[in-house]
Amino acid sequence: MTPETFDVVILGGGNAGIGVTGPVRRAGMSVAMIESHDLGGTCPNRGCTPKKVLVAAGHALHEIERAAVHHIAVGKPRLDWAALIDREKDMIKDIPANLARSMAHRNVEVIKGHAVFAGPNAIRVGDRRLEAKHIVIATGSKPRPLPIPGAGHMITSDAMLSERELPETVIFVGGGVISLEFGHVYARAGADVTILEALPQLLPAMDADAVAQIRTESARIGIRIKTGVGVKRIEPANGRLRVIFTHDGEECAAEADRVVNGAGRIANVDTLDLVAGQVEHGNGRIAVDRHLRSTSNPLVYVCGDAVPISPQLSPIATYEGDIVGRNIVEGPKYSPDYGSMATSVYTVPALAAVGHTEAAARQKGLAIKVHSNDMHDWFSARIYAETVAWSKIIVDEATDHILGAHFVGHAGQELVNLFGLAMRFGITASQIKDNVYAYPTFSSDIKHML
Repeated sequence: MTPETFDVVILGGGNAGIGVTGPVRRAGMSVAMIESHDLGGTCPNRGCTPKKVLVAAGHALHEIERAAVHHIAVGKPRLDWAALIDREKDMIKDIPANLARSMAHRNVEVIKGHAVFAGPNAIRVGDRRLEAKHIVIATGSKPRPLPIPGAGHMITSDAMLSERELPETVIFVGGGVISLEFGHVYARAGADVTILEALPQLLPAMDADAVAQIRTESARIGIRIKTGVGVKRIEPANGRLRVIFTHDGEECAAEADRVVNGAGRIANVDTLDLVAGQVEHGNGRIAVDRHLRSTSNPLVYVCGDAVPISPQLSPIATYEGDIVGRNIVEGPKYSPDYGSMATSVYTVPALAAVGHTEAAARQKGLAIKVHSNDMHDWFSARIYAETVAWSKIIVDEATDHILGAHFVGHAGQELVNLFGLAMRFGITASQIKDNVYAYPTFSSDIKHML
């Protein structure tokens, strides 16, 4: 096997890997990208982009639900689930081909296949051996396996985005983002939804008060949520599936047409033969320094979902990819800053957050002001008949800098970006409060939130 040489070999053709190609190709480096599935990775093909098509339908159903408040008489809506899935597939069908053209335009050689390390600076894919000055692990993530007897009966979000028949009943095992986002769509479409979570709180990384708001709203639309649950097994029963679990010290059982693994995702690195690449790792995590470089092999960088210190989010993957690309070109000098990066859980309405939770700020011993607002009765919320409108802004008492912002409803998935911008560029709470906003808008309420 005659080795082929490249300046950079990228393992994975998702947002992170594609982010790397910009800086390195502008510098004239030769690049090979290895992808075993579709270019674009999970987000545009099997994740956030197709999911948002379903979420948009959930928003439409939410608006119809509130039509009577605006004195609009409507009949009971009927969602054609098969047609919705077809629309979702049509929306994303051209993404891999478009990305392939983009990579060709950048003169990136895309290789279809599964990559494994063949040495600290070498990759084997099929019958080819690639040697590189730099190797980038950008292999994304996969559903977290659950050690539950009968776990093979569960489906993942990948399958949910392809099923053209809406199940009557669904049980989600795990109370993370996938379960809540899909649960809200399914419930609004008419399915009976249950979420079983092992921990005391859904979405444990989010602010507890914000999660309480979205839990209440989830219950309002009929979603049953049980926390502190221990799932014992999943088994066929009566042509359906039965989940046996413990809750509040009692053994319980629930049946459903579908049981979904909603336990989140883990880095997709277990088949790369990291040992052969001299890449230090443990429990599916790769040890990286502050420049996103392997601590044991300086030729290897990591970006995207395989990074153990950052949220598994598409824009963060692209951001990290660009940093890795610049570090390859200029030497390891750039480090990611995640402190002002906003995130949203696309329930209907959405839960959005940036920065510290109240609990995290207090655990750090910070002197803080906490501005918590139930905005349900505010004039702007009443105009749009919001079913939930809530915010919490956390401010440093000494500097007046914003440490965190959390929203449920009230266009929070958009407002959160203003607070992220303020945090990144040092705009104080007083300055963002004193800004003049277009009125009447949800952002014009910011001055009353602080």
